[in-house]
Amino acid sequence: MTQQLERLAQALLSAAKTAGADAADAMTIGGTSLSIDVRNGALEQAERSEGTDIGLRVFVGQRQACVSASDTSDATITTMAERAVAMAREAPEDPYAGLADPGQLVTDWDMAALDLADDSAEPAPKALQDAAAQAEAAAQSVAGVSQVQSASAAYGARDIYLAASNGFAGGYRRTDHSISCVAIAGEGLGMERDYDGDMRIHGADLRSSEEIGRIAGERAIARLNPTKPKTGSYPVLFDERISSSLIGHLLSAINGAAIARGASFLRDAMGEQVLPEGLDLIEDPHRPRVTGSRPFDAEGLPTQRRALVENGVLQSWTLDLANARKLGLHSTANAARSLSAPPSPTPWNIALTQGTMTRDDLVAQMGTGLIVTSMIGSTINPNTGDYSRGASGLWVENGEITNAVSEVTIAGNLRDMLRRIVPANDARTHLSRVVPSLLIDGMTLAGS
Repeated sequence: MTQQLERLAQALLSAAKTAGADAADAMTIGGTSLSIDVRNGALEQAERSEGTDIGLRVFVGQRQACVSASDTSDATITTMAERAVAMAREAPEDPYAGLADPGQLVTDWDMAALDLADDSAEPAPKALQDAAAQAEAAAQSVAGVSQVQSASAAYGARDIYLAASNGFAGGYRRTDHSISCVAIAGEGLGMERDYDGDMRIHGADLRSSEEIGRIAGERAIARLNPTKPKTGSYPVLFDERISSSLIGHLLSAINGAAIARGASFLRDAMGEQVLPEGLDLIEDPHRPRVTGSRPFDAEGLPTQRRALVENGVLQSWTLDLANARKLGLHSTANAARSLSAPPSPTPWNIALTQGTMTRDDLVAQMGTGLIVTSMIGSTINPNTGDYSRGASGLWVENGEITNAVSEVTIAGNLRDMLRRIVPANDARTHLSRVVPSLLIDGMTLAGS
C-alpha cells in the first residue's frame, strides 16, 4: 500500500508541475474499515469499505487551491492538476501561504517507537460480532436496563503519505480497534440512556466487552428519575468523561488561527496566568500507541513535545506555517489537513497535570453541588469566554451523591473558570487528551 500511495503522490506533483504550478504538495490515503452492529444477540448491520483517496494543493505565486478525488487513474490525476492550477490563478493572493523551507523539514523519524499500527491480522467479522454481542449481553444483565440501543465493534487501518515539491516525502500507517455500547434504563417517558466505549490502536489494549457493557448499563441506571436543582451558585465537578471539553475551550482559544483573527478571549494572555499555579498543560505527539501521535505534521515539520501552559502560565500558541507567518512567529508543527483543504493548526496529544485527590475526595469536598456527566448544546462567546451549556449528571448533598439531575444550564466565564479548576487524579492516561475530573467552585446553575 505504501508504495502505491508514494507513486500516486509523486504522480500528482508531476502533473501539477506540468500544469504550471510553482509549487505543490500531495496527500494520499489508503484504508480499510470494518464495523459490526448487534441487536438482541443477532447481527443487525455489517459494513466494510476499502478505498484510496488523493488530494493536491498547488501554488501559483501566492495563490493556492486544493482539489481531491477518490479515482486514482492517470486521467483523473491530470485533470485534477489542471483544475487546481486554474482555480489557483483565480484565487486571491495570500502573502502567508507557502510550503516549508527545506531546512525546516523533518529528516528522520522512528515509527517503531510510536507504535501506531497493530501488525496482528485484521479481526474477522465473527470476532467483532462476538465482541459486540458480549457487550450487549453484559448491559442487558444489569438490573433495571430495559434495552440496549446499540452495541458495536469496529476496526480500521489507514496508510497516509505526504509529498511536496520542497523535497519532503514520508508516510505512516495507523490502526484502531473499538467497542461501544449504549444502554437504556426505565420505561416510557422515564427512559434514560448512557454509554461506554473504548478505542485503542492495538486490539490487545481494549477493555473487555463485558466491562464496557456493564458500565454502560450502570450509567444508564444512575440517570433514572432525574430532578432539577434550584437555581443558584454551586460547585460543579466536571466528570473525567467530559472534563476534556473545558481544556478543549482553552486549546481553541490558543489556536493560532483564532489568535491571528483576534477572535479569542486569550488573545492578549501570552505570559499570563490562565490555569492555577502548579498546573502544566503539555503536548506530546510522540506518546506510543496514542491516537494523537504522529512523527511529522501535514507540512512535513518534525513534531515535538512542548509546554502550552507551565505552572499555570500560558507559554505558546498552536501554529501552522501560515498562521505563524501572520503572527511573525515560527510554526509549532501543528498543521493538520484534509485532502480537500489547506492545513490549519490542530493540537496533538494533551496532558493536564493531575491532582493528588481522588474523584470521591472532590465529591466530599464540594459539599452540595453538581457532578456533570454529559452536556448538550453550547453558547460560548470565543471573544469574551462567556460560557453557557445544558448539562445533566448527579446531585451531591453533604458530600454524597443523592440523585440524578437533568435539564440544568451551567454558566460562567471560561477565563475565570479555568483559573479555578481543581483536578482529581483519575485521568485515563491512554487517551489523546489526558484530563482528570475538574472541580470548579461558584458556577451558576439554572434549574427550577
